[in-house]
Amino acid sequence: MGNDRKVLERALKDTAENLRNERGVKIGYVKLEDIIESEGEPLKYSGMIEAKLEGSLGEVVRLVLRYSPAIVEVLKPGKLEVESRELMKILGEVSLFMGKLMEQFGGLAVYPKLEDLPEPRIGYSRDEIEELILEDRNLLYRFVVEVFGEDGEGIRETMGRALTFEGCRINKLVVQGEKEGEKFKGLLAAELLSSFETLFQLTAKYAPVAISILEPEVVDVTASELQNALTDLGGFVNELVTRPVKRQLMEGQKEESKL
Repeated sequence: MGNDRKVLERALKDTAENLRNERGVKIGYVKLEDIIESEGEPLKYSGMIEAKLEGSLGEVVRLVLRYSPAIVEVLKPGKLEVESRELMKILGEVSLFMGKLMEQFGGLAVYPKLEDLPEPRIGYSRDEIEELILEDRNLLYRFVVEVFGEDGEGIRETMGRALTFEGCRINKLVVQGEKEGEKFKGLLAAELLSSFETLFQLTAKYAPVAISILEPEVVDVTASELQNALTDLGGFVNELVTRPVKRQLMEGQKEESKL
């Protein structure tokens, strides 16, 4: 999207050419659609590229990070089995990439008033964990993130509610660190149960310093779960990289309203 048609045309052509030249995946086609002009919109011109490709999960995730597509549709297979070690490696790449973007453009995790949410349950029996893994297809994993705030206990309470809001069940939750001046700085380590999609979203939003999938050893993912996770990931990347443009537009609109 943009307000200069020629600049947008060139950007779309360059992106399409880059897609055609991607290595590590099999490109079926890359289709460049006509530019659409919308009067009255902050960004007057918009365009779209549709591409069909085939590749490993890791390669597809890398392309989603690189091109931040608006929609990802998984055509096949209908179900994918991924070893937990391979998935951890992919999630590590997602975390590293998103962490660099958030250092530049700011964070992604935004919540309503968490103090209004009930205090989450922490701790599950082995039977409950097995049922969640076998029946509900949850993953059990450890998740470590850097945290900052007033004090460790306050961070623990806030993050407990935030993780529950995201759709996680919390088995363990520990905060360790120390005061640096008036602020607390440390690490939060959580043992969580959630769906594959929630794990993917958390990784993109929090850029954890460590992820370890404990169970199962082989994760089965349906096509719909995968495409939802990849579409969310593309949306998160797009949200971050377009913030400067959105900020400029908002500032421009404010200046116009003053005139």
